[in-house]
Amino acid sequence: MQESRWASTGQRSGEILRLNALGATELQRRVGARLRIVDDVRELHTHFAHSVAELIRQGAAARRPVAMILPWGPVAQYPILGQLLQRESLSLRNSRLFFMDEYAAPAGDVVRRSHPLSFRGAAERWLGSLDAPLQPRRRDVIFPGASNADAIDRRIRDLGGIDVCFGGVGVHGHIAFNEPEPGVARTGVRLVALNEFTRTINSIRSGVGGDLENFPRAAWTLGMRQCLGARRVQLYCRSDCGLDWAKTVLRLAVLGEPGDDYPVTWVRDHPDHLVVTDRATAEPVSVALS
Repeated sequence: MQESRWASTGQRSGEILRLNALGATELQRRVGARLRIVDDVRELHTHFAHSVAELIRQGAAARRPVAMILPWGPVAQYPILGQLLQRESLSLRNSRLFFMDEYAAPAGDVVRRSHPLSFRGAAERWLGSLDAPLQPRRRDVIFPGASNADAIDRRIRDLGGIDVCFGGVGVHGHIAFNEPEPGVARTGVRLVALNEFTRTINSIRSGVGGDLENFPRAAWTLGMRQCLGARRVQLYCRSDCGLDWAKTVLRLAVLGEPGDDYPVTWVRDHPDHLVVTDRATAEPVSVALS
């Protein structure tokens, strides 16, 4: 893995202007099989759900446990996945689910499950809605936090590694809550400070009315080392909430030079990765800031 030549986002400006001018057809031509452009956001979430279901099927056919990293955001794939699991009687009992991250309380531990922003609370409610035989064992649903930060690497090693890291991409290129920082590609499980870009857009997208004052300022996260260590990395990148925010980070994810200022760019060094986006996000930026 090369060292980052990017010291600050300001050095990216020319590259971003060039990439943002690319339309969907040219983007697909340049990236090739590492990029999948689907028609709309609904199809994107359907692709996500079917990809997870297929991994579970493969594990069942091979009679072996499967281990995956999952985000709680995006989330619209989970109702679709639930329908697939119920219809096919696909069980998560033999799956090990490592969720990417969880918000932290001011004292430093994870927020309580009843907190309105708790990823664990929402994920457990969804898992609990499945028929009992389809639900994973409680011990196999892992969220990072102070109580298990040192044990997650050992758990992954004991499983023989992660089969697939599924994830979304944040506005500043974070995967999980790996914000830009020096050496980010080598980071492990830890408590991170959320930067103001992340807090601002998440406070808009989370239904809390843009409440920046009370929005969490930190989170526990799997590191990029865990995410990039998966045998396959599959990311989903799309704009939402009526905001056209993901075009730049999509282009950096698939064509940007790897660097610590946009952590997702390090995925390009992974030998088996795929980025899925919708056609609207793949279309060029309408207003260039040049």
